[in-house]
Amino acid sequence: MDEQEILRRGLETFAELGYAATTVRELARRLEVSHNFINERYGSKGGFWRAVVDFALLGAQAQFDRQLAEPRDDGERLRGVIVQLYRISANASAMNRLLTDESTRDSDRLDYLHERFIKPFWESIEPVIGRLAAMGRLPRVPSYVLYTAITGPALALAHDPIADRLDPALAPVAEQDRNSLADALSGLVLDGLLRPPVQ
Repeated sequence: MDEQEILRRGLETFAELGYAATTVRELARRLEVSHNFINERYGSKGGFWRAVVDFALLGAQAQFDRQLAEPRDDGERLRGVIVQLYRISANASAMNRLLTDESTRDSDRLDYLHERFIKPFWESIEPVIGRLAAMGRLPRVPSYVLYTAITGPALALAHDPIADRLDPALAPVAEQDRNSLADALSGLVLDGLLRPPVQ
């Protein structure tokens, strides 16, 4: 089994069981490796968790940075980033489940996610958000409120089981065009948050 498949299975396991309930023995069983493999290759369960997260989120910030570098107005830059965020989220439900779970726990794992991924993402869009708020195109609310308004729905794209129950005609949602679902949701959020330019 190659490294990517090991990390993908690790991500699925942590997303399904949560960090605390994921034992090294269970990881070894699901990865079809020896009991010592995790410690020998990654140093510890925590080291493997960090490798899994790095694997799952590698390159995401570069995609956001490309959207921010586009020669457009700030509203379109923010729109591009949020559409990209929702598309990434829609196509990575295991990572979404892991992020949702870890975001509710005060831990060194949340510190890791914050320092490596959440903080760089937020800092990259803060200047755009600040300018849009100064122009009256975004509401002036605390950063946490705006962060939740933007990222909360993206994380909810991992909630396929409830989506199947709410909209049986689309079930299974997991088999739908994930980019179309992401675009519909990001459009709804952006239309509610981002006011049109003042003429």
